Order: sequence, then structure tokens, then C-alpha cells
Amino acid sequence: MKYLLTLLTCLLLLSSCSKFLEEYSTDQKYLETTDDLNKVMIGEAFMNNVYSLSFYNPATMGNIASETDFSAPWLHVMDDDSEAFVLGAADRDQSTPLYMLSGFHNWGQNPAVNISGFAWTDVMWKKVYKRIGAINALIYQGSQIATKNPTDANLQHLRGEAYFLRAYYYFLLQNIYGSPYRKATASTDEGVPLKISEKVEDIYFKRTNNETVYKQIEEDLNQAADLLQGYNPTTKIRVGIAAVRCLQSRVYLFTEQYDKVLQVTNGYDNMGYSIIDLKRYVAKSNFTYRSSTETIFTMGTNSIPAVFPNDSLASYAPVNRLASSFKASDNLIQSFSTNDLRLNACFMLSAKSKAYLPAKWRTWSTYNDPEQVSCIFSFRLPEMLLNRAEAQAMLGADGEAWSEIQKLQAMRFNNNGGSQQPASNQALVNFIRDERRREFCFEGHRWFDLRRYEVNSKYPLGEGFTIKHPTYSYDAQTNTYTRAGSYVLNSIAQDAASWQVPIPNYAIEFNRGSLTNPIRSIRNIQP
Repeated sequence: MKYLLTLLTCLLLLSSCSKFLEEYSTDQKYLETTDDLNKVMIGEAFMNNVYSLSFYNPATMGNIASETDFSAPWLHVMDDDSEAFVLGAADRDQSTPLYMLSGFHNWGQNPAVNISGFAWTDVMWKKVYKRIGAINALIYQGSQIATKNPTDANLQHLRGEAYFLRAYYYFLLQNIYGSPYRKATASTDEGVPLKISEKVEDIYFKRTNNETVYKQIEEDLNQAADLLQGYNPTTKIRVGIAAVRCLQSRVYLFTEQYDKVLQVTNGYDNMGYSIIDLKRYVAKSNFTYRSSTETIFTMGTNSIPAVFPNDSLASYAPVNRLASSFKASDNLIQSFSTNDLRLNACFMLSAKSKAYLPAKWRTWSTYNDPEQVSCIFSFRLPEMLLNRAEAQAMLGADGEAWSEIQKLQAMRFNNNGGSQQPASNQALVNFIRDERRREFCFEGHRWFDLRRYEVNSKYPLGEGFTIKHPTYSYDAQTNTYTRAGSYVLNSIAQDAASWQVPIPNYAIEFNRGSLTNPIRSIRNIQP
């Protein structure tokens, strides 16, 4: 990990993004202009916007350990929105989603181990820290250039983007590899290593406490807000003030600073974005897409088609009734009412068995689709609305919270046939949480949200909360699967270690044991 957190130039030597990057020396002397910084920002700070071709084979996880392919596809299978999708037989030496990601789906002790016991490398840690190392150097060099060009607006925007991305990356790392944020114990709860200096440090890194990491995230976002004030780019793959405000509201929600959520979302509906009306939705088109009036910012790939492939894909012709992957859980689908237009806009039925598959991105099969958005690194206007509504409800402003919810439901339900306002404050909070689940399923929110709900100081989920993932045994003679029980994840109070992804072994080994993971419990099938 110390290697990954070294100077920008060391990172550039590993990159094949551009010949431009190969000519940088270790003293950064060539990073002299705004244009220099922009090229490095594009090549080294953002997640790559590269999309795969259509999938014709269920073995979609062959490049799971590649830094240039999908980012954290396993993030979509740990929560209660997904469950196993099995049909017919697939050889266990194939890289199907089920065989490769079951360790994450079933919260195993070593999740990056496939169903046959072979380990693969989780590159998300490496991928994100590599970009943080580049951003640290960009922030430093940007400040140096700014002393000579204090009125350069483009430079100001680039520096704002750098602060935003560093905050965003640490937020993601915290909610994947760190413990959930608790107000009462944040100063002692373990997060992820914090490195914000551009200098090489001859030390081994260890976990930083949650309070310190989140304080840095807030400081970076404040810097980004100052530098990007009043600015929104013409493209959705660059960062503006709306993206900053959206992430600020998310961070404040996670840290239970509800008054600040209201501050940063004030006037969110006057930022130049608007919520689409699903009553005008065209069948088989995208629910969310880059040029949508809801889309604020996106970067990176979309792994949903690879994790949730159709059962019409064949490993060997003429077999065309095969599924060894994941689908939308019955529990999620049942949470939608019949007049909720998102049920048709966000899902499709598999070709053979008519299982529900996530389909917010209908045009994923188009190579390098200019309308594609990421399934993780994406911000939409409805989040600011729902963040604001939740904060208002937590502060006891039930009427104001419900007014926000009605704005969303007017665009999501047929004939405005939304729900009635819950009678109690806790019921309202629970409704908003459920509405958030329906709106953002398969966009990288649910696992993070469940973690914060579990430890919320006002309305925690409680020790009785569990996630159950059905599992199946295969009969080769009949070529059928039979329900064998469920893997169960208990509450954080009972099974805290399994609510965070283990730091990869390569980082622990490089840091000579100064980084540690909590020991995850052994998971057995329950009836």
C-alpha cells in the first residue's frame, strides 16, 4: 500500500493511458500549466469510462481482477436487493457471477475466493488508492500554479474537482473497508488509512479512526465547494457545484448532521436539473442516462449486465437455458406497488424463466455508449431530494419531509397515485428509507445505507435485523437446483466484522501487518 500512496510520478510510470504521461520526471517539474494538470486529471484521477461489448456467455467475471475492467461488482450482491439466480448447469471452472462472487454474496470469511476455493484479487483498494496518490500530487501542484495564476478559472475548477474526487474516494473506501460511522464512537472506530500528503513517507500505514477520515472528507468538500461555486460543466463526466452539494448532503446524512444536509440542499431544484416524469417513459429505453435532466455526474464502468446476465446466454451451443448469476430479490420486487412506474422502467424479465433483472441501463449492449452511466460512480438529482426529506424527518419536520416525497412520487407513479403520509415520525423515516431503496436499487447505495441504518442513533434497525440469501444444491441427474436453505447475515451488533469488506492481503502484507482486519465469522447454511 505504501507503494500505492507514493508520488504521482511513480503512478504515472505504471500507466499506459498516454504518451504524454510517460515523460514526467519524479520531481513533477513538467506539471507547470493548467493544461498539464487537466491531462493528468483525466488520465489518473477519474475512473475510466470504458464499457464492454455485449455478453454472449454467462462467464462474465473473467477479468474481475483487472484494474481496467469493472469496479467492485461484488458491491451489488452483498445487500438484500439481490439473490442467487440458478438454472441449469454451468461448469465450476467458468467465471460465472455466482461462482466468482458467492464469497461476497454469502459474507464468507475470505470473500475473494471462488466457489471452487481459488482466490482472486480484489483490485478496488488498489485502484482507488492509486487515484488518491495522483490527486494528492495534483492538489499540491495545483496550489503552486495558482500562486502564479490566481485568476485562472479553469485551474480553479480543476483544483475543485481534485478535492471532490479525493473526498469521494475516501467516502467509498470508508463504507467498503471501514467500520460504519457511529457518532458516539467515531473517534475510536477504525476506518481506512488516510494519506493526503504528496510526499513519500517512509512508514507503514495503519487504519485511521472514522472521525479523522470523515473530518478530512468534509474539509475537502468545503474546499471543492469554494473552488466550484456557481460552476456546472457542460458535460456530465466532469464535476461541478451540484455534484459537490449532492456528496456533501450524503456525507452529512451518514454522519447525522441533519441541519447541514438542509443547508447544502437548499435550492437543489434550481441548479439546472430536474426529475424526469416516468409517465412519459418509452418502453425498453434507459431509466437513467448521461444526458438525462436528472444526471449530475458520472464516471467509470457499469458492471450490472455482467453480474445480472440474462438466462438466454449460453456457455456452449445449443444450451440456452442457463443461469449462474444473480437477480433482483423477491423482497425488493415486492416492495414496489403496482402503480409504481419504476417497476417497468428499472427492471426487465429474463428471457427463459421470467426472473426480474435490473435494467435501468437498457442500452448497455451498445459498445462505448455515450449515454451510459456508472452503476456506482453516479449522482442523480433525486438523491438530493431524498437526502433532504430524510434529514427533515429526522429533525421532526414531518410535513416538510412529506412535501419533498410527494415531488418524487408525482414523477414516479401512474396518475400521481402515490402513498399516504405515515402517521408517526418513525414510520415516515422508514418509508423514506424504503423509497430510497426503490429509487436507487443497483446504483451502489443499498449496502452503504443498511450499514448506517444499523447504527443510527435515533432509529437503528436493531439486533433482530438480518439479511437472508437463499442457496441451492445442484442435482446433476435431473439438471435442477433445489433450495437448500439460506446464508444469513445478522445485525452489526452480532456480526460487525462481516459488515465491512476485508482489506486485501497484498496491502496487509506490504504494510508488514500494521493493517489488520476484524475476524469474520464462519457462515453456515441455515434452514
